Amino acid sequence: MAATEALAPALPPALDKLTRSVLQAACDRDLAIATAESCTGGLLASLLTDVPGCSHAFDRGFVVYTEEAKRELLGVPARLLEAHGAVSAAAARAMAECALARSKAQIAVSVTGYAESPPGCEGQAGLVYLACARLGAPTALRRERFGDVGRAEVRLACLWSALEMLQEAVD
Repeated sequence: MAATEALAPALPPALDKLTRSVLQAACDRDLAIATAESCTGGLLASLLTDVPGCSHAFDRGFVVYTEEAKRELLGVPARLLEAHGAVSAAAARAMAECALARSKAQIAVSVTGYAESPPGCEGQAGLVYLACARLGAPTALRRERFGDVGRAEVRLACLWSALEMLQEAVD
């Protein structure tokens, strides 16, 4: 299988290899993936669509950076966001489950977090919640604390975590 194309120069080779492994397993099992992304801004969807010959393993991606987008595009309940916040385990779970419900995919992964500390929330940089929903299985959750390592490093770390979750879901 060919390597990722557009993102290859910027990606560590091991991340490229993991991406190809996830996509090959999804192809082999005739599974489709959907993404629901906030702090990664569509980077995961871009990565999953960058491997030639594996496009049928990706159904769609939702870039839902704002709470309004999470409600409108995914159907995340406003009450949930008000009660738990947009950066929470509950929000990540709802995003993944709603992406699954609003797609033709059998697996959906979500990412929500702070790539950098938002105003008034010092110390939150690098706090990320991820969820992976698969039809007929419990939704898996992860809470990561990548730290204040910079926006690009947090986003790259999110890709690793999301791909690891997808690898577990397709195996």
